[in-house]
Amino acid sequence: MNTVQPDFKNPIGLIREKEFGNEFYYSLNDPTDSWLPVVNYPHRVWVGRGIELVNDQGWRYANVKKTVAYIVTDEDEYGQPVIEKWSLTKNVII
Repeated sequence: MNTVQPDFKNPIGLIREKEFGNEFYYSLNDPTDSWLPVVNYPHRVWVGRGIELVNDQGWRYANVKKTVAYIVTDEDEYGQPVIEKWSLTKNVII
């Protein structure tokens, strides 16, 4: 099982996605630095492993619930978010 340990401050939780068993930390989204409504995507799930790709912040906008997380993976040609739904086997509030 791989746990992503990014370089960030103030994690509020740790989730484990069901399909591959990977764990990810998440934190609150910054409302001043969001192109999406924070009310819809109040979290950032940290997916980076310390090496950022070009145009990649190492995190994804998300809405983390108790047993599922909605992750913004991309933007379509109309500027709308492309959402991936992750089933969770673990969600621990830190």
